[in-house]
Amino acid sequence: MKDIVYTSRHCSRTVYQTKNDGDPKHCRCKPPTKGKVLLTGGSGFIASHVLDCLLDHGFEVVVTARSREKGERIVKSIDSALGKRISYVVVENIAKDGAFDKVVQADPPFDYVVHTASPYQLYFDDPVRDCLDPAIKGTTGILKSLKTHAPNVKRVVITSSSAAILNAHDHREVYDESSWADTTWEQAMEPMHTYRASKKFSEKAAWDFVETAKPHFDIATINNTYTFGPIPRSLSSLNTLNTSNQRIYDIVRGKMREEIAPTSPVFTFVDVRDVALAHVRALLVPEAGGKRFYVVGGFFSNPKLAGIIREGWPEMMKSRLPKEEDIKDDFPSDHWKFDNSRSRTVLGIEYRGLEGSVKDTVESILKATGGGLK
Repeated sequence: MKDIVYTSRHCSRTVYQTKNDGDPKHCRCKPPTKGKVLLTGGSGFIASHVLDCLLDHGFEVVVTARSREKGERIVKSIDSALGKRISYVVVENIAKDGAFDKVVQADPPFDYVVHTASPYQLYFDDPVRDCLDPAIKGTTGILKSLKTHAPNVKRVVITSSSAAILNAHDHREVYDESSWADTTWEQAMEPMHTYRASKKFSEKAAWDFVETAKPHFDIATINNTYTFGPIPRSLSSLNTLNTSNQRIYDIVRGKMREEIAPTSPVFTFVDVRDVALAHVRALLVPEAGGKRFYVVGGFFSNPKLAGIIREGWPEMMKSRLPKEEDIKDDFPSDHWKFDNSRSRTVLGIEYRGLEGSVKDTVESILKATGGGLK
C-alpha cells in the first residue's frame, strides 16, 4: 500500500505513515517499537498534547480521567482513524490509597507511563487536602502501584514544573536542572505558595521513592515553565483555559484595553507542543532516564504578547488594546538567565519562537469561539 503523508503536530517534519502499521517512518525522532502508554490527567492542557504526540509516534494510549464524561470527551476529540489506539479509565481521586492499583494491571501490559495529573489553581480551602495531597500522594501512589502490579513498565515520565526549580525571592544568575526551589512546608500552607510547593514536594517524593524503593523502572521529570500553545480540542469551555493561555485570551477579548496587566512574576515561556515532545522523547531516549529536564523556550512579557496579537489581527485589536505608544515593555533589564541545553542535547528539542506560539494560540481560540469573541 502507498504511504499516507501528513505533518506531525509535534516533530516539525513530514511524517510518512504506512496504512499497515501506523509508525512514523521519517520523523526526526527514531520510530519506536510499538508500545502501550498510560497517560494520567488526560483532560489537561499539557496531557492533551502529549496524547497527540504519543499517537503521532504510533503508541496505544490509555488516559485517565476523573469522570466518564471527561473520558468520553477526550476519546471523541481524537481523529476516528486513531480511535482504536486510545481508551480511557476513570480515576476519581488520585490521592486515594491504591487509586491506580487496578488501572496499571492491564492486558496487554503497559510499557510506559506519563504522569501529568496534578491540581492547579491559585487558592485552596485546604492546601493539604486540595493540592498537596493530590500532587504528592498521586505521584508516589502511581509509582507504588507500578512497582507492585506493572512489571513491564520501563520508564515513567512525570510532569513537574519550573516552580520546583526557581527561587522566587532569591534568584540565581542562571537556572538549570541542578536548582531546587527553596519553598518550605510552612510556606506551603500560605495559598500564594501552595501550588509551587506541591510541585517541589511531589517531584522530591518521586526521586526519593526511586532511591529507596529501587523499582524496576526509572523516571524522568519535565520541568516546564509558563506554557502557551493551541488549546485542547477536548476543552469543555474557555472558562477552563489553562492559566498561561488565559493572559492571551484576556488580551484577545479586550480585557486589557485600558492597560496591559503586569507580567510579573514569570517572564519565561515554552510552547506546549515542545513540552509534549519532551515528554515523549524522555520516554524513548535511553539517556533520559534518571534526569530532570528544564523545558523553557525563551522570554516573554505581556506587552510583547500584545504586540504580536496586534500585528496579526490589526483590525480586530483596534478597540481591544491601548494605543501602541502607550504600552511600555515591563521586561526587567536584570532578569536571570536559563540553561536549557540538557533538553536540547539529550532530547533534541528545537524550541518554537514566541511569535509562532502566540499566533497559533490565538488561532485556536478564534476557532473555538467561531471568531465571535466578546
